[in-house]
Amino acid sequence: MKVGKWDILKNESLVTTPIFELRRRRSRHASRGIREFYVLDAPTWVNIIPLTADGRIVFVRQWRHGISDRTLEIPGGMVEPGENPKAAARREMREESGYDSKRILALGRVHPNPAIQPNWCYTFLALNAQLAGKPEPEPDEETEVVMIPEKEVGDLIASGKITHALVIAGFAFYELYKRKNLHLRLAANR
Repeated sequence: MKVGKWDILKNESLVTTPIFELRRRRSRHASRGIREFYVLDAPTWVNIIPLTADGRIVFVRQWRHGISDRTLEIPGGMVEPGENPKAAARREMREESGYDSKRILALGRVHPNPAIQPNWCYTFLALNAQLAGKPEPEPDEETEVVMIPEKEVGDLIASGKITHALVIAGFAFYELYKRKNLHLRLAANR
């Protein structure tokens, strides 16, 4: 059975906040009729994996109000209006950790929750990340920089010490990047 399309008949704003807009959509489906759905419009998000020359990942620990607890994450945040995702990822890395890199690669993008959100989250890799200054988080943010050897990240995910879904998705992209580059290095050495 083929999945049908829903046509939007009405799209109205219910609540606007600095980080999202709650919208009510009235949509029609050829066989299911007219229904109402709720959508959280949010800006594009980014995260970045800062990898140092000695093989450590720069993480930040910060308070997350949604779970009322601290999380262990890679730097990330919202893309500002008119800003491109790569620039936003670099800005977030500098603000949250104080680290910077001249070589930043795009790894991929995901829909954070396509059931209710239309936005994207882009993941980047910062190679040879170096401390460039003190972290300068937003006024309502507080971050603690935590350096973790790259080889330990998988265990932290598996043990539940890293729980942020977008961080875990970022490391899935990173594993694909490493596999692809290993394949290319092996082919070059033949």
